[in-house]
Parts: sequence; C-alpha cells; structure tokens
Amino acid sequence: MTGCVVLFPVAVTFFITWWFIQFVDGFFSPLYAKIGIDIFGLGFLTSMVFIFLVGIFVSSWVGSTIFWVGEWFIKKMPFVRHIYSASKQVSTAISPDQNTTAFKEVAIIRHPRIGEYAFGFITSTVVLQTDKGDEELCSVYVPTNHLYIGDIFLVNSEEIIRPNLSIREGIGTVVDAYPLLLCHVATFLEIIVVFLI
Repeated sequence: MTGCVVLFPVAVTFFITWWFIQFVDGFFSPLYAKIGIDIFGLGFLTSMVFIFLVGIFVSSWVGSTIFWVGEWFIKKMPFVRHIYSASKQVSTAISPDQNTTAFKEVAIIRHPRIGEYAFGFITSTVVLQTDKGDEELCSVYVPTNHLYIGDIFLVNSEEIIRPNLSIREGIGTVVDAYPLLLCHVATFLEIIVVFLI
C-alpha cells in the first residue's frame, strides 16, 4: 500500500506531462511529417518558440493593435464572444503580470460563520460613504470547487487577514490543495493573534 501512495503522484505527474507534450507536439508535427522530418518533441519545441514569439509580437505597438482589432471582431460574434470573454477573464485572473491580474492580494475572511474562515483574493477596493463616515470595503473573490467559480464578498478592509503569500502561492493553494500556508505558519499565527485581540 505504501508503494501505491508513493508511485501514484509520480504516475499522475508523468501521465499529465506526457499527454501535454503530445498534445502540444501535435500542432506542428504533421507539418514536419509532410516534409519527411520525424523527430519526437520537435513539434513541441516549435510550439513553445511560436508561443514565445507571439508574446513578444503582441507586446509591441503593431502587435497589440492587431490583437485589439481581432479581439473586437471576436466580441461581435454571438456565442463565440461569451466563450472568449470567460476564457479571457480566467487568463487575466491568473496572469503573472501584476498590472493586469484581477487578483491583487491574497486574503482570509470570516466565512460562512463566526469561527470559520475562507481563503480568497482581493480584486478591488471601494470606499462606501455613510453618515458615520467613509468605510473602505474590499471586493474579495472566494473560489468554490474551482478557481474560476466562486463568490464575491464586500468585506471591511480592517476585518481581512492578509497572509504573507504571493498571488502565485495563493492560486497554488487553491488549485493544488497543497498546504503552502505551512511555509508561513508563524506569520499567519501572529496575524490571527493580533486580529483576535
């Protein structure tokens, strides 16, 4: 049984990696096959280089303009625009670029009941003007069973616990269900103590 526990994650990792390489390799391999070149992984390498060059091109003024025009056409298409918009929101949310990512900061809020907490991401901050003065509220996205499905809560900024985690670590905690918080247990406990006091 111990062997299964050890080998299972290795087998899953190997299978997913192998599937991904074959999937990406399939984009350019048929082109190489037509000219008589049959080298495993060459299509995968070509795909990676192609993606890299597309990223550089879109970063330029000409590329961004062409991309904007193409995006405008896609958003005018019925049905297709909904698929594109949903995909764009997911990619923007998990983007490593801090200037474009929808997630600004990792947060822990009291939810759904007192004594229970939920892991989420701060997406924006608003100021609510009331008779008692201004109140700063944070829009916190709390994922449910998937990263792209969740609930939005408006929480007072003073009631939010901010663990010492980057956006990448926060996403990894949600997606992988891996206890990355253990790396920051000391900091987290200090925050909890201060918060409860």
